Amino acid sequence: MLRSPQLEPATLFIFGASGDLTQRKIIPALYNLFLGGFLPQPFAIIGVSRTDFTEEAFHQHLRAGVDRFSLQEKHTGETWRQFTSLIRYIACDYDTPDMYEKLLSAMDQSWQTTANQVFYLATPPALFPEIINQLGASGSFRGNQQFRIVIEKPFGRDLASARELNAALLQVFEEDQIYRIDHYLGKETVQNILAFRFANAVWEPVWNRNFIDHVQITVAEQLGIGRRGGYYDTAGALRDMMQNHLMQLLCLVAMEPPTSFHPDEIRNKKVDVMNAIRPIPPDRVRFHAVRGQYGNGWIEDTPASGYRNEPGVRPDSNTETFAVLKLFIDNWRWQGVPFYLRTGKRLPARVSEISLQFRPVPHHPFAGPAADAIQPNRLAIQIEPEEGILLRTQAKVPGLGMNLKPVEMHYTYREVFDSLSPDAYETLLVDVLRGDPGLFMRADQVEAAWSVISPVLNFWENTPASQFPNYQAGQWGPFEAEKLIIDDGREWFLPACLEKNGKKC
Repeated sequence: MLRSPQLEPATLFIFGASGDLTQRKIIPALYNLFLGGFLPQPFAIIGVSRTDFTEEAFHQHLRAGVDRFSLQEKHTGETWRQFTSLIRYIACDYDTPDMYEKLLSAMDQSWQTTANQVFYLATPPALFPEIINQLGASGSFRGNQQFRIVIEKPFGRDLASARELNAALLQVFEEDQIYRIDHYLGKETVQNILAFRFANAVWEPVWNRNFIDHVQITVAEQLGIGRRGGYYDTAGALRDMMQNHLMQLLCLVAMEPPTSFHPDEIRNKKVDVMNAIRPIPPDRVRFHAVRGQYGNGWIEDTPASGYRNEPGVRPDSNTETFAVLKLFIDNWRWQGVPFYLRTGKRLPARVSEISLQFRPVPHHPFAGPAADAIQPNRLAIQIEPEEGILLRTQAKVPGLGMNLKPVEMHYTYREVFDSLSPDAYETLLVDVLRGDPGLFMRADQVEAAWSVISPVLNFWENTPASQFPNYQAGQWGPFEAEKLIIDDGREWFLPACLEKNGKKC
């Protein structure tokens, strides 16, 4: 549970305030923080968008989002009135020359204190450069910690555009004023990876190539693209999920122990991992990467249409909705250990999980059925929908004779902790207001992640897929994904929640 932080007064400017992200994620998170007493005093939210809302219509729009998407509490009359008293709305074009002056005019001038100002860019990525340039022309922000900017993903669409965006930001702000947000890093179980690894002496001695055979990271989505067809058809799974979410999870699993939890120390360790990932030569992409696109199928006995039939998608689209990468980290700890990263849409379940497969025991004295039942140990870190840790070991079945069976040591957050985990955006918004960049990506980390996947992006863009769609909605991707790992003498794990509950997590 969040502890009440001591936060300085602040004004949060949300660009793209009428959009889906603000309604679905940002405002529900801020409302929950308001209910818990976690917002600064005083505090104001100024929504900025091109939509011609009245302030009352804007509040109603936000209330619909809180009622639908808040994980903890819906709005009630008095608390909602108190919350919306903090919110103002400005309709303006983002290329307005005096935009910042117009924003300042909406601020409450009665505060008897200086407030931090946070600019949150929740607009489509194409608008980022224009807003950054207008802010730079309007105010003097660089080096002044009173001013901070939050940038949503996707941060660029390739290495070159990410570098251009970083250069534009660094013309207006210093690096420690920039918060490149990846909501996965705010999830409790993702943060728990660090506690699990570095607060328990039992794991560090075996967390290396001598004991771990391979690592699988799966982020599966059951839904399709919904209303995001226009964006997704220009992005795809590699840009939308692999470059950010899965690469961040890989870094947390693979990083070296930090000497402290200073934000830059953690981020330095992550960048070290990125820089150690073995480059994929263009002529070897097909041995390290698989792409897929879903066609018509079934999700939990309900018909699901194919990607090319989704609104906003080209009927001959070559965009991948599924991607697998096999990566190697060339350093002392992980040399020779493959990391398999898998993500996709319209898969059988919504689940995010990291599995570490340990090497088999070097010798065992068992024979017959007992020997046949032995399986390598497996550690599963469950991120969603059920947060927990599972360790699979071998045990003797009670009775005469030596019969073995895999058993599980398992805990879930729901069972152990008597409180709800805060939403990832709640955690990250508090960190922005606190001025703590530890859970946000630094420029060099973003560029290193793009460098890793650039050979695959370039190869796929220059070599159209010839068999799309190549998996049905409700399947675990195309046959080629199975072949990639089977050729290595391994197989994809079924997520732990599906092993336990069958069809549903």
